[in-house]
Amino acid sequence: MNKPSPKIILTGFMGAGKTTVGESLAANLNCRMIDLDNFISGREGRTIANIIDKDGEARFREMETRALIDTLQFRDAKIVALGGGTWTLEQNRALIGEEDCLTVWLDAPFELCWQRIRGESDLRPLARDKVKTQQLYYERKTSYELAALHVQVTKDKSIDDIAAKIIESLPE
Repeated sequence: MNKPSPKIILTGFMGAGKTTVGESLAANLNCRMIDLDNFISGREGRTIANIIDKDGEARFREMETRALIDTLQFRDAKIVALGGGTWTLEQNRALIGEEDCLTVWLDAPFELCWQRIRGESDLRPLARDKVKTQQLYYERKTSYELAALHVQVTKDKSIDDIAAKIIESLPE
């Protein structure tokens, strides 16, 4: 299959599957995928958890916006998996809106996200307490709803099914 003309920007809550779906899309579309959190970690030489714990979330968000600007300029990277909070900032949505992008919300229910978060070996700095994490989920949901394409994520849907749904939505 040919590369899609627009970049595909994946958003959604922690544990929604942005990275995994992005990797599947990149394999199916034969293009490069960037995971924004991994890009930041590589550039900074430390984990996102370390950045947030040591420098604070506000400083991390500044780094994230700079990284987003840079990744949007990479013409060969057609898939960008955002961090869970990237899309919630209006300035980041505006930056993405200036580019030829299809924004996709991976809409996973909180309990599925929480199950995936708890199953990871590394604790996420903004998901250390279930009640606070659930509150953050609902706070962010209104921003995620602004994405152009909504794709339901359930434990019964395979990654390939989710990727296929996104591919079907691409312009010819």
